[in-house]
Amino acid sequence: MLTEDLDTPAVVVDLDVMEANLRRCQSYLDHHGLALRPHIKTHKIPDFAHLQLRLGAKGVTCQKLGEAEVMVDAGITDILVTYNIVGQAKLDRLVALARRADIKVVADSTAVVDGLSATMSHAGLILPVLVECDTGAERCGVATPAAALALGEAIDRAPGLTFRGLMTYPPRNATAKVQAWLAEAVDLAGRAGLDVAVVSNGGTPDLFHAHEVTAATEHRPGTYIYSDRSQVEINQLGTWDDCALRVHATVVSHAAADRCVIDAGSKSLSSDLLGLRHHGHIVEHPDWEIRSLSEEHGQVHVPPGAAAPRVGERVTVIPNHVCVVTNLTDRITAVRKGRVETFFAVSARGKVR
Repeated sequence: MLTEDLDTPAVVVDLDVMEANLRRCQSYLDHHGLALRPHIKTHKIPDFAHLQLRLGAKGVTCQKLGEAEVMVDAGITDILVTYNIVGQAKLDRLVALARRADIKVVADSTAVVDGLSATMSHAGLILPVLVECDTGAERCGVATPAAALALGEAIDRAPGLTFRGLMTYPPRNATAKVQAWLAEAVDLAGRAGLDVAVVSNGGTPDLFHAHEVTAATEHRPGTYIYSDRSQVEINQLGTWDDCALRVHATVVSHAAADRCVIDAGSKSLSSDLLGLRHHGHIVEHPDWEIRSLSEEHGQVHVPPGAAAPRVGERVTVIPNHVCVVTNLTDRITAVRKGRVETFFAVSARGKVR
């Protein structure tokens, strides 16, 4: 089957481009002595996680327990879960995972640590825990290096737990700030007698500046496997040619001269803007603008002088935020050189708990 024979909307991944992205990242991190622990939230496909491991990744990152359960079921056993685990239902699932695989987690408060400790000690397990650090992204994480030390010492004392190190999801374009924050935290921990075995930095936006954070021991990119419009336009991670995942769509209406409608709406492209204008880059017509989305309609503005749309015409959209697009589809179509090679189920789709 050729790609143009696919029914639309279709989420299509070019395997040659994807594999080149993986090798480029692995080579860069290997060169700088950083371990790669890719975040599977972007692809949610065990086969792709196994490929990342075969190419040299040390393990994987999952955001939610549901994702980790899918990966463990697929035979992946070295997993860092980078989300506070709160509530007995989740803690019981964590125990089941910890009995089957090498699971590490994070915490940013004594409340989270207390829950982990009580559950793990009752189960007779020892769970490695990293302190999550807010180095400027203002999401989760302790606010200061001193607070990181205090929580690390609490983890070190807690039954059923062992202190493993530090973890951060950093702000964009702030590697110097992140390095200073983490270096101070590592120094404080070392002077207090804590062994900081792992300093886990993350994100695709500053991936090829990861070596500037010399305190880090590993990096956790996710989007790098596919890339997307935000990476090209905001962060300049490669070019359009490096975007492996694209949504194939069809023009289904051209009722006015200055607009048309494609059959990919918010349920195919997501409504994420990520600081951009419009809802994706149309490869064949870069001057067309996807100005609004309803669930099944992509409303496209066609500027004066642009090529006129044709009902039935197929277009290719590079989405703003590829991670969300993955979570909107049951399977992706994998192609090489314009021919369909296979299909992959998005096995961890919808695993938000």
